[in-house]
Amino acid sequence: MTPSPNLRPQRRGLLLAGAALAFCITGTAWAFNETSPADVNIDPQGLALRGHDPVAYQTQNRPVPGLAQFTATHDGATYRFASAANRDTFRADPARYAPAYGGFCAMGVAMGRKLDGDPTLFRVVDNRLYLNVSAPVQQRWVQDIPGNLRQANDQWPALRGRTPQQTNQ
Repeated sequence: MTPSPNLRPQRRGLLLAGAALAFCITGTAWAFNETSPADVNIDPQGLALRGHDPVAYQTQNRPVPGLAQFTATHDGATYRFASAANRDTFRADPARYAPAYGGFCAMGVAMGRKLDGDPTLFRVVDNRLYLNVSAPVQQRWVQDIPGNLRQANDQWPALRGRTPQQTNQ
């Protein structure tokens, strides 16, 4: 899809992002229930972040697998941690460490869609964890993080309580 050069840059960017999302969705296996209205992206066992430690994103700036013996529950999701100390840190301030938009793709949310968030494709911005569905989508996300955050924050209230299937039609 090649947008017309006469389109305003922001509109052209939205068209390109939409095309990237459409491309990525067709080849992406959903790791969550497309018919669940949950606001947290979890697997069938209720595990968030595919088992990665949410605290490690901020303390080690990388995804770290959590261990089954260190868990905490927040907003109906089970989180795993690499250590008891990380679990306790999370329990003290879960809103700081839980992923934004429930772990759904931040760019998808900006576009009004609930897409799977890949815990290996992340950015921590102002002490908040944001995930993306694919590398091309993440490339689009980082081109204008402040603008994409504004759009996502505007879209998220309308997406809450809706299923990914409903938002992706």
